[in-house]
Amino acid sequence: MTLLRPRGRALLVAVAVLAICLILGLVTGAAGISPRGVVLALLDRLPFVSVDPGLTPAELGIVFQLRVPRVLIAAMVGGLLAIAGAGYQGVFRNPLADPYLLGAAAGAGLTVTLVVVFLGGRAGVIAVPVAAFAGAVGGVLLAYALGRSAGRGGGTATLVLAGVAVTSFLTALQTFVQQLKVEELQRIYAWILGNVGGGWEEVWMVVPYTLVSTVVLLLHGRLLDVLSVGEEEASSLGLNAGRARLIVLLAASLATASAVAVGGLIAFVGIVVPHVVRRLAGWSYRIVLPVSFVGGAAFLVLADLIARSVLAPAELPIGVVTAFVGAPFFVMVLRMTKGVNT
Repeated sequence: MTLLRPRGRALLVAVAVLAICLILGLVTGAAGISPRGVVLALLDRLPFVSVDPGLTPAELGIVFQLRVPRVLIAAMVGGLLAIAGAGYQGVFRNPLADPYLLGAAAGAGLTVTLVVVFLGGRAGVIAVPVAAFAGAVGGVLLAYALGRSAGRGGGTATLVLAGVAVTSFLTALQTFVQQLKVEELQRIYAWILGNVGGGWEEVWMVVPYTLVSTVVLLLHGRLLDVLSVGEEEASSLGLNAGRARLIVLLAASLATASAVAVGGLIAFVGIVVPHVVRRLAGWSYRIVLPVSFVGGAAFLVLADLIARSVLAPAELPIGVVTAFVGAPFFVMVLRMTKGVNT
């Protein structure tokens, strides 16, 4: 019971922060709807609760058809990117592993762009996530193979440099594909910069992938703790390290692909949130994985709120907000891990 207390406290704090961010995301907007009315409207949807929110049908439509799905998408995308980052860091035992830096996001972005360009309106709820998953796995494997071919001498930086090279190459291919269909350019460009302003169709599209990838990663928290002590120790405990790494890699890539498919290319969530969680809640992946998911959800809901508010009534791409936070944070982490070999 004692071992569960730190995880329970960390999760409780993370859930409380997420709840605050969700409420802020729902009551804030350009429409000028009364925050009290929004809260009452939400309470009115609860079972056995009946209150009059005092909102017009149009205002109720804004709340439940625009704001609610938006904050849900932001929460799921943020949670997926954060837990994927933690999973990649556990698999590669590399504190700089991240869906964006490893080429996973770029690979998913390329394949989704291919689907959008060549299938257009026929790109449905199955084609886009499947294509994103294939691209995410391909991008990570390519970066890992390139890093391995350079040898171990580069330490922590080797995999990051390989990921940057793969990301640059895949991004160049994506730009080339975009030019093949100029009429889709604005849509693709808006998606690349990050956009969680979808509707209920996008919510239901990403829910099953969120559940599968998150559950698989959470079930492997203890195995990642064992892997972190080394291959020989893991084998001595009867752990099939290769199979465990493959499962976590696929689950993290599925999480990344799902986030990219619905939210676009949003950088740095997967490196910022897990590092903050480790500093505040501990280094065990049984704590890092669940708290990263909840913390990532809160982080991106808050980032979306900032993106909607800074230039209101216009919107700043959410990827710009996460880059403002993530880029200096990445430099700090890079300096902290200087000279570390993994």
